[in-house]
Amino acid sequence: MAATTPWRALPPSAPHVAPDPARDFSAAQIAHAAAFDAATGAPGYLSLGLSLLFAGLLVLTPLGGRLLGRLRGPWWLRVVLGVLLLTAIVEAVRWPLGMWFETELRAYGLSTQDWASWTGDRLKSIGVNAAVLSLTMVVLVWLARRVRRWWIPAAVGAFALTVALSFVYPVVVEPLFNDFRPMPQGPLRTSLLRMAERDGVPVEDVLVADASRRTTALNAYVSGFGATRRIVVYDTLLRAPGPQVELVVAHELGHAKNGDVLSGTLVGGLGAAAGTVLLYLAFQLVRRRTGVASVADPKAVGALLGLMSLATVLSGPAQNVVGRHVEARADVHALDLTRDPATFVAMQKRLALTNISDLSPDAVEYVLYASHPSTPERIALARAWARLNGVPTP
Repeated sequence: MAATTPWRALPPSAPHVAPDPARDFSAAQIAHAAAFDAATGAPGYLSLGLSLLFAGLLVLTPLGGRLLGRLRGPWWLRVVLGVLLLTAIVEAVRWPLGMWFETELRAYGLSTQDWASWTGDRLKSIGVNAAVLSLTMVVLVWLARRVRRWWIPAAVGAFALTVALSFVYPVVVEPLFNDFRPMPQGPLRTSLLRMAERDGVPVEDVLVADASRRTTALNAYVSGFGATRRIVVYDTLLRAPGPQVELVVAHELGHAKNGDVLSGTLVGGLGAAAGTVLLYLAFQLVRRRTGVASVADPKAVGALLGLMSLATVLSGPAQNVVGRHVEARADVHALDLTRDPATFVAMQKRLALTNISDLSPDAVEYVLYASHPSTPERIALARAWARLNGVPTP
């Protein structure tokens, strides 16, 4: 991460422009964003706190071992049932908070789902996560039962699984949540394909996702590798002016151009491999507290899941730091490709107001949740780019 992260989006000679939300947004718009952040922050923080509490109980007490010790059947079945039981418990506790969060999204006009659709999406997401965790736990326990230094092949397997999931996700998981159709022939489709060609990024197709059936938010992304790479545009984004859509896609092409998906996958794979070794070391420290002597015991699933949950939360801030710099580089790529900072700023304003982005996040939220620079930071970057390149500053 230290070697591959683009720590500077612009060269050192670029002028500094300070982010200033008041320059581009009214006091009412800033207050509206802050109110939405406060309304959704409460269930978000409570959900995070409950997840950490449950993970702590699994790691620091014999709770997990006692719960899973009641299960019967072959060892692999007890592992799968253990994953499903613990997932069901934590999701049942968090379910009311999810409903609270969804209620706030509806109150602010961001969600277009009914409860049946929302429940279906949530159950599908839980099912996908439980399936991946079950596979992971079965392999870990199987290796621990057969190989003394199980963490070595497990680390290799964690790397391979991370890479494989990155290839499988666009063609298997994404269609579970959205329907995709080719963008109709027309000026916008032609413009996007020509822009990708001019950028030297091979794209198989331009697809439209039916995001409007669950949200009013705007987004686009470039998905897949090689022959599966495609530009995906939310149908909600198509309501924006064509040049703004092109700038959003130009940003996403920047990720493909710089190999961010592949690089992120490889770094994530290495992180998963290193995490597997750390999982082994951490288990040695907590096994007495959990009352489980070995990872070969299916009852160890509780402690393993607890440790993985804690690791996910603890690694989040570092991933966000990297993510913000990668996103800034993609912004610069969009500006280099379009040379239109005025439309870039207009697009950022539209995204912020439509998605009700936090225009002045506090330090804790920025560290925990901000995978992208804030909107004022992105607008300031565009103005710095304009001054550096001798283009009128928007």
